[in-house]
Amino acid sequence: MENNLLLTILLLTPIIGSILVLFLKEEQKNVIRVTGLFISVIALIVSLFILGDFDSSRSDFQFIHKILWVKSLDISYHVGIDGISLLLLLLTTFLTPLTLISTWKSITKNVKLFTFFMLMLEAGMIGVFISLDLFLFYVLWEAMLIPMYFIIGVWGGEQRIYASVKFFIFTMAGSLLMLIAIIWLAMSPPTFTTDLIKLYGVGPFVKGDIQMWMFLAFFISFAIKVPLFPLHTWLPDAHVQAPTAGSVILAGVLLKMGTFGLIRFCLPLFPQSAVIAAPYISVLAVIGIIYGALVAMVQKDVKKLVAYSSVSHLGFVVLGIFAFTQEALQGAIIQMINHGISTGALFLLVGMIYDRTHSREISFYGGIAKTLPVFSTALLLASLSSVGLPGLNGFIGEFLILTGSFKSLVLNNWWYTIFAATGVIFAAVYLLWMYQRVAFGKVTNDKLLAIPDLNSRELFILLPLLVFAVWIGIYPGSFLELTDVNSASILGHVKEFTFNFLQ
Repeated sequence: MENNLLLTILLLTPIIGSILVLFLKEEQKNVIRVTGLFISVIALIVSLFILGDFDSSRSDFQFIHKILWVKSLDISYHVGIDGISLLLLLLTTFLTPLTLISTWKSITKNVKLFTFFMLMLEAGMIGVFISLDLFLFYVLWEAMLIPMYFIIGVWGGEQRIYASVKFFIFTMAGSLLMLIAIIWLAMSPPTFTTDLIKLYGVGPFVKGDIQMWMFLAFFISFAIKVPLFPLHTWLPDAHVQAPTAGSVILAGVLLKMGTFGLIRFCLPLFPQSAVIAAPYISVLAVIGIIYGALVAMVQKDVKKLVAYSSVSHLGFVVLGIFAFTQEALQGAIIQMINHGISTGALFLLVGMIYDRTHSREISFYGGIAKTLPVFSTALLLASLSSVGLPGLNGFIGEFLILTGSFKSLVLNNWWYTIFAATGVIFAAVYLLWMYQRVAFGKVTNDKLLAIPDLNSRELFILLPLLVFAVWIGIYPGSFLELTDVNSASILGHVKEFTFNFLQ
């Protein structure tokens, strides 16, 4: 039976946990680490209870909990989920404890503050995915920036201040546009409201030009977060300068907030504008796919290579969203999860080898398959997962996106699919070429002979990610069925208001 308090409990768990951490003494580093992990595991368990009670046959929102916040403006604490937000919730609560464990050896200064910010970041991410009130969504969207800003700015690399400020300014600029559109949209009904469910019946009736401006304001904010070409320039700096845990959460979850926003807000609130803009947005997505892959191909820093690969892979997701077909939208949703798993694993592996050698230069390595066979095997699986090898998770998402975009009546042009498909080839080039240079050949650096292979803690972190990479690749239906009804409902809503476009 559905428990309407579960989402609130899930949101409060990391918030309360982060406050408890502040009462611990800084000298108690191991106690702080275990406490942070314990809180994140509780959040994971609560999310699994939500999964157990979730009804995938329903198209409406579930686990709804609503408390009136500001009566005169119809602003409420209003939360609920569908299958799309459920998958992203599970990804968030799954990755957070793994990233916390990964920092036990690498984060040694200000452990209490780091754990506090990680738990607050988890709370912000959870809140964004469950919000059904635009005011609540905006507050949590902005609040989530603060812990990530400090995670990069305090525990990042040499240019961490530059990267954290750039990340903050880019995202804040887009958020201000979204705030204007939220106020504008909330004033459209007879009485002011920020209730998302009510606004689903209002947004499509906003007059053409005004609707397009609102759509663009939301879209630009989400496109910066994705990030979509040419709004991607903050991402490589943030990834390279962030600590490993920051990179994993940034790639695994934060980027998905942009694509989630496109699905949750842009499509159902402004369906006519979304369909009109779809061909132009898809051009940017395809450019991002190819550009990100080509730039990744020439990187000398392995972490920057993985960062640019995210630009390419998220381009596939945006293409799938704006193809307006069931296959493509389902592919985009599952690809969000796939990217979190495969790229999260790659960043973790880069962090593990960096902790041993303090170098991310590809030229520093060579022949480590002989000296680090377990690490090399895990790196190969993660790379093949990101490439989209059939049988692993990346394949099913890209296949559905390419299939759906090929038959899209909105795009109505095969060239989108043809050019996007080259990104798959380029991904194989830059990832397998990187692997060949790192893992094979002669061991030319004597330092590599002395470093240990993966330990039991690191294997414990990586194995769940690699298991899910295989699971989704072999049996994707177990994940796709959670979002099938909801994706069809979104497309049906769009079709209702754009019938002529979708015939």
